Amino acid sequence: MELLEEIIALYAQRADWFAGLLASHIALALTAIVISCSIGLLLGVWTAEHPWAAPPVIGLCNVLYTIPAISLLGILIPFSGIGNKTAVIALTIYGVMPMVRNTYVGLTTLDPDILEAARGMGSTRMQTLLRVKLPMAAGVILAGVRNTVVMTISVAGIASFVGAGGLGVAIYRGITIYNPAMTAAGSILIALLAIVCDLALGALERYFKKRGS
Repeated sequence: MELLEEIIALYAQRADWFAGLLASHIALALTAIVISCSIGLLLGVWTAEHPWAAPPVIGLCNVLYTIPAISLLGILIPFSGIGNKTAVIALTIYGVMPMVRNTYVGLTTLDPDILEAARGMGSTRMQTLLRVKLPMAAGVILAGVRNTVVMTISVAGIASFVGAGGLGVAIYRGITIYNPAMTAAGSILIALLAIVCDLALGALERYFKKRGS
Protein backbone atom coordinates (compact mmCIF):
# COMPACT_ATOMS: atom_id res chain seq x y z
CA MET A 1 0.00 0.00 0.00
CA GLU A 2 2.85 2.33 0.80
CA LEU A 3 4.43 1.61 -2.59
CA LEU A 4 1.17 2.46 -4.35
CA GLU A 5 0.99 5.78 -2.52
CA GLU A 6 4.57 6.55 -3.55
CA ILE A 7 3.78 5.75 -7.18
CA ILE A 8 0.71 8.02 -7.19
CA ALA A 9 2.72 10.81 -5.54
CA LEU A 10 5.46 10.36 -8.12
CA TYR A 11 2.97 10.66 -10.99
CA ALA A 12 1.60 13.86 -9.45
CA GLN A 13 4.98 15.41 -8.78
CA ARG A 14 6.63 14.52 -12.09
CA ALA A 15 3.65 14.43 -14.44
CA ASP A 16 5.42 16.42 -17.17
CA TRP A 17 8.46 14.15 -17.05
CA PHE A 18 6.37 10.99 -17.35
CA ALA A 19 4.29 12.55 -20.13
CA GLY A 20 7.48 13.26 -22.06
CA LEU A 21 8.74 9.73 -21.54
CA LEU A 22 5.37 8.33 -22.65
CA ALA A 23 5.44 10.41 -25.85
CA SER A 24 9.00 9.32 -26.53
CA HIS A 25 8.07 5.67 -25.90
CA ILE A 26 5.13 5.87 -28.31
CA ALA A 27 7.27 7.52 -31.00
CA LEU A 28 10.02 4.90 -30.62
CA ALA A 29 7.61 1.96 -30.66
CA LEU A 30 5.51 3.39 -33.50
CA THR A 31 8.56 3.84 -35.73
CA ALA A 32 9.59 0.22 -35.20
CA ILE A 33 6.00 -1.03 -35.63
CA VAL A 34 5.52 0.73 -38.98
CA ILE A 35 8.83 -0.58 -40.34
CA SER A 36 8.42 -4.14 -39.04
CA CYS A 37 4.79 -4.43 -40.17
CA SER A 38 5.68 -3.17 -43.65
CA ILE A 39 8.64 -5.54 -44.03
CA GLY A 40 6.75 -8.44 -42.44
CA LEU A 41 3.68 -7.99 -44.64
CA LEU A 42 5.71 -7.85 -47.86
CA LEU A 43 7.87 -10.80 -46.81
CA GLY A 44 4.81 -12.79 -45.74
CA VAL A 45 3.06 -12.17 -49.07
CA TRP A 46 6.20 -13.14 -50.97
CA THR A 47 6.63 -16.40 -49.07
CA ALA A 48 2.95 -17.23 -49.55
CA GLU A 49 3.30 -16.69 -53.29
CA HIS A 50 6.58 -18.68 -53.36
CA PRO A 51 6.04 -21.68 -51.03
CA TRP A 52 9.60 -22.95 -51.53
CA ALA A 53 10.88 -19.87 -49.69
CA ALA A 54 8.70 -20.35 -46.60
CA PRO A 55 10.90 -22.81 -44.61
CA PRO A 56 14.15 -20.78 -44.79
CA VAL A 57 12.46 -17.39 -44.32
CA ILE A 58 10.28 -18.42 -41.38
CA GLY A 59 13.15 -20.45 -39.92
CA LEU A 60 15.43 -17.40 -40.00
CA CYS A 61 12.72 -15.28 -38.38
CA ASN A 62 12.31 -17.89 -35.64
CA VAL A 63 16.05 -17.88 -34.94
CA LEU A 64 16.18 -14.08 -34.70
CA TYR A 65 13.11 -14.10 -32.46
CA THR A 66 14.81 -16.38 -29.92
CA ILE A 67 17.74 -14.00 -29.33
CA PRO A 68 17.27 -12.25 -25.96
CA ALA A 69 16.43 -8.58 -26.45
CA ILE A 70 19.25 -7.28 -24.29
CA SER A 71 21.73 -9.49 -26.19
CA LEU A 72 20.48 -8.26 -29.54
CA LEU A 73 20.88 -4.66 -28.41
CA GLY A 74 24.43 -5.42 -27.32
CA ILE A 75 25.24 -7.11 -30.64
CA LEU A 76 23.99 -4.08 -32.59
CA ILE A 77 25.93 -1.44 -30.63
CA PRO A 78 29.24 -1.89 -32.56
CA PHE A 79 27.37 -1.41 -35.85
CA SER A 80 24.78 1.28 -35.08
CA GLY A 81 26.05 2.85 -31.85
CA ILE A 82 23.80 3.74 -28.94
CA GLY A 83 20.49 5.59 -28.95
CA ASN A 84 17.14 5.30 -30.68
CA LYS A 85 18.63 3.98 -33.94
CA THR A 86 19.84 0.77 -32.33
CA ALA A 87 16.58 0.38 -30.41
CA VAL A 88 14.49 0.75 -33.59
CA ILE A 89 16.59 -1.81 -35.45
CA ALA A 90 16.28 -4.35 -32.62
CA LEU A 91 12.54 -3.78 -32.20
CA THR A 92 12.02 -4.07 -35.95
CA ILE A 93 13.81 -7.43 -36.03
CA TYR A 94 11.55 -8.71 -33.25
CA GLY A 95 8.41 -7.34 -34.85
CA VAL A 96 8.94 -8.92 -38.27
CA MET A 97 8.42 -12.51 -37.09
CA PRO A 98 4.72 -12.30 -36.06
CA MET A 99 3.88 -10.41 -39.25
CA VAL A 100 5.61 -12.88 -41.58
CA ARG A 101 4.09 -15.89 -39.84
CA ASN A 102 0.52 -14.56 -39.67
CA THR A 103 0.57 -13.16 -43.20
CA TYR A 104 1.86 -16.47 -44.56
CA VAL A 105 -0.68 -18.52 -42.60
CA GLY A 106 -3.54 -16.18 -43.49
CA LEU A 107 -2.83 -16.32 -47.21
CA THR A 108 -2.16 -20.08 -47.42
CA THR A 109 -5.22 -21.28 -45.50
CA LEU A 110 -7.91 -19.65 -47.64
CA ASP A 111 -10.73 -21.61 -49.24
CA PRO A 112 -9.30 -22.84 -52.59
CA ASP A 113 -12.77 -22.85 -54.16
CA ILE A 114 -13.07 -19.10 -53.69
CA LEU A 115 -9.64 -18.54 -55.20
CA GLU A 116 -10.50 -20.77 -58.13
CA ALA A 117 -13.73 -18.83 -58.67
CA ALA A 118 -11.77 -15.56 -58.71
CA ARG A 119 -9.37 -16.91 -61.31
CA GLY A 120 -12.27 -18.33 -63.29
CA MET A 121 -13.79 -14.84 -63.48
CA GLY A 122 -10.65 -13.61 -65.19
CA SER A 123 -8.81 -12.07 -62.25
CA THR A 124 -5.07 -11.79 -62.65
CA ARG A 125 -2.67 -13.05 -59.98
CA MET A 126 -2.23 -9.54 -58.60
CA GLN A 127 -5.97 -8.82 -58.66
CA THR A 128 -6.66 -12.08 -56.82
CA LEU A 129 -4.07 -11.15 -54.21
CA LEU A 130 -5.27 -7.59 -53.64
CA ARG A 131 -9.03 -8.07 -54.01
CA VAL A 132 -9.56 -11.58 -52.65
CA LYS A 133 -6.67 -13.01 -50.65
CA LEU A 134 -5.62 -10.02 -48.56
CA PRO A 135 -9.19 -8.96 -47.62
CA MET A 136 -10.06 -12.54 -46.61
CA ALA A 137 -6.84 -12.93 -44.61
CA ALA A 138 -7.14 -9.51 -42.96
CA GLY A 139 -8.26 -10.93 -39.61
CA VAL A 140 -5.27 -13.27 -39.31
CA ILE A 141 -2.87 -10.56 -40.51
CA LEU A 142 -4.26 -8.15 -37.93
CA ALA A 143 -3.55 -10.75 -35.26
CA GLY A 144 0.08 -10.51 -36.36
CA VAL A 145 -0.07 -6.73 -36.15
CA ARG A 146 -1.55 -7.04 -32.67
CA ASN A 147 1.26 -9.33 -31.52
CA THR A 148 3.86 -7.03 -33.04
CA VAL A 149 2.42 -3.92 -31.39
CA VAL A 150 2.15 -5.41 -27.90
CA MET A 151 5.58 -7.03 -28.10
CA THR A 152 7.25 -3.86 -29.42
CA ILE A 153 5.73 -1.65 -26.72
CA SER A 154 6.86 -4.07 -24.04
CA VAL A 155 10.40 -4.71 -25.31
CA ALA A 156 10.94 -0.97 -25.90
CA GLY A 157 11.12 -0.71 -22.12
CA ILE A 158 14.69 -2.01 -22.12
CA ALA A 159 15.82 0.32 -24.91
CA SER A 160 17.05 2.80 -22.31
CA PHE A 161 19.94 0.41 -21.56
CA VAL A 162 21.45 1.47 -24.91
CA GLY A 163 20.74 5.17 -24.46
CA ALA A 164 17.31 5.30 -26.13
CA GLY A 165 14.37 7.23 -24.73
CA GLY A 166 10.95 6.10 -23.58
CA LEU A 167 9.49 4.86 -20.34
CA GLY A 168 12.44 2.53 -19.93
CA VAL A 169 14.34 5.60 -18.72
CA ALA A 170 12.18 5.66 -15.60
CA ILE A 171 12.72 1.93 -15.06
CA TYR A 172 16.47 2.21 -15.55
CA ARG A 173 16.75 5.23 -13.28
CA GLY A 174 14.64 3.55 -10.63
CA ILE A 175 16.94 0.53 -10.69
CA THR A 176 20.18 2.55 -10.56
CA ILE A 177 19.09 4.74 -7.62
CA TYR A 178 17.13 1.92 -5.97
CA ASN A 179 13.76 3.64 -6.20
CA PRO A 180 11.12 0.87 -6.51
CA ALA A 181 8.32 3.42 -6.93
CA MET A 182 9.94 4.95 -10.02
CA THR A 183 10.66 1.52 -11.50
CA ALA A 184 7.07 0.44 -10.91
CA ALA A 185 5.69 3.73 -12.26
CA GLY A 186 7.47 3.27 -15.58
CA SER A 187 6.48 -0.40 -15.78
CA ILE A 188 2.81 0.36 -15.09
CA LEU A 189 2.63 2.95 -17.88
CA ILE A 190 4.19 0.52 -20.35
CA ALA A 191 1.72 -2.19 -19.33
CA LEU A 192 -1.26 0.16 -19.61
CA LEU A 193 -0.14 1.36 -23.04
CA ALA A 194 0.23 -2.23 -24.25
CA ILE A 195 -3.17 -3.23 -22.84
CA VAL A 196 -4.97 -0.29 -24.46
CA CYS A 197 -3.40 -1.04 -27.86
CA ASP A 198 -4.14 -4.76 -27.49
CA LEU A 199 -7.81 -4.14 -26.72
CA ALA A 200 -8.21 -1.72 -29.62
CA LEU A 201 -6.52 -4.02 -32.13
CA GLY A 202 -8.39 -7.02 -30.71
CA ALA A 203 -11.71 -5.34 -31.47
CA LEU A 204 -10.49 -4.50 -34.99
CA GLU A 205 -9.29 -8.09 -35.50
CA ARG A 206 -12.67 -9.53 -34.47
CA TYR A 207 -14.43 -7.15 -36.86
CA PHE A 208 -12.34 -8.21 -39.84
CA LYS A 209 -12.58 -11.91 -38.98
CA LYS A 210 -16.35 -11.62 -38.78
CA ARG A 211 -16.46 -9.69 -42.04
CA GLY A 212 -14.13 -12.17 -43.72
CA SER A 213 -16.17 -15.16 -42.61
